[in-house]
Amino acid sequence: MAARDAQKDESAHRGDGVYFGLMSGTSMDGVDGIAVRFEHGQRPVVLAEAFVGFAQGLREALFSLQQPGENEIERASLAGNALAARYAVCCHELLRAGNLSADEVRAIGAHGQTIRHRPEKGFTVQIQNPALLAELAHIDVIADFRSRDVASGGQGAPLVPAFHATVFGSHEDTRVVCNLGGISNITVLSSTGAVRGFDCGPANALLDLWAERHLGKPYDENGQFAASGNLHQPLLNALLGEPFFEQPPPKSTGRDLFNAQWLDEKLKGFESLTPADVQATLVALTAVSVAREIERHAGDCRAVYVCGGGARNRVLMEALHKALETGGVAGVPVMTTEALGVPPQQVEPLAFAWLAMRCVAREPGNLPAVTGAAGERVLGAIYPR
Repeated sequence: MAARDAQKDESAHRGDGVYFGLMSGTSMDGVDGIAVRFEHGQRPVVLAEAFVGFAQGLREALFSLQQPGENEIERASLAGNALAARYAVCCHELLRAGNLSADEVRAIGAHGQTIRHRPEKGFTVQIQNPALLAELAHIDVIADFRSRDVASGGQGAPLVPAFHATVFGSHEDTRVVCNLGGISNITVLSSTGAVRGFDCGPANALLDLWAERHLGKPYDENGQFAASGNLHQPLLNALLGEPFFEQPPPKSTGRDLFNAQWLDEKLKGFESLTPADVQATLVALTAVSVAREIERHAGDCRAVYVCGGGARNRVLMEALHKALETGGVAGVPVMTTEALGVPPQQVEPLAFAWLAMRCVAREPGNLPAVTGAAGERVLGAIYPR
């Protein structure tokens, strides 16, 4: 018994050290990076953070790969090389900002850019070139976190709830962590220790798309475009008619479903609406779809903590609070994860640094209750420097 406990303790400490986490999400505007120190039994200590934007050409290449097209293999490979170069720049920024040497970093957790997510068909694809990143950064790289979960029958997403549970969970109350990235997802952290999590629907993916189409800007800063319009209830009802919103968890989604073609199809018959009215209705779509899932699966929650790019959108945050009030979860405060000690832009890159640490320690990184996998699995493929 003592030997087994000693072995378990050794395993828990095996991943201690400094890690980088890199996350380029569904919004595809750039890569968020974090340098963090993990020590068993202690809260993660952030040493540095960085953001490196994507050039317009790279963004266009990534957007074009979201749908089938000509010469996909070559275009995906070249985009993966370009991503690795931007990831390497982010790593050098983290080394500089954290006053670190490459030898002090145990591994980089690099998520890559999702271009296909089809767990129902047994695959998910996040392009990048982790071998090239290891060559450029001179640090071990851990990538391809999702495919092992999918191989064991899971959705491969969301993977962040396991991390949320370690840093945000409480035995005193049930709370919800809501990520408003390109896609919205929630993690339900029960006071009993149970964890659930799943994707809710579109968030910045459609909001950014519409802003770029009508403003020529990559996003609607602070929701000003949406605030200038009015919610159109018939359009909102049509958007909410998408069957995904009624699917039970585990479930995950992405640009495979919620893309320009989906939106344009839903807008047929509503051509008289102003672009601002459509944007206001898309804000309501995100807020209502999240609020409905919280009401269904976390009606006893005491607070909702928001992370991701949407946390900076005042209009979206207000819409979420209103949707909860009118949807049967009244009196629940909505705030960012800053209230729990982690700035909202740090949460996802921290999660992938944590997943890299779990891989190094040979500890599982998924939660079968969240993804639907057959069991716990060590996630990630290692590319030595």
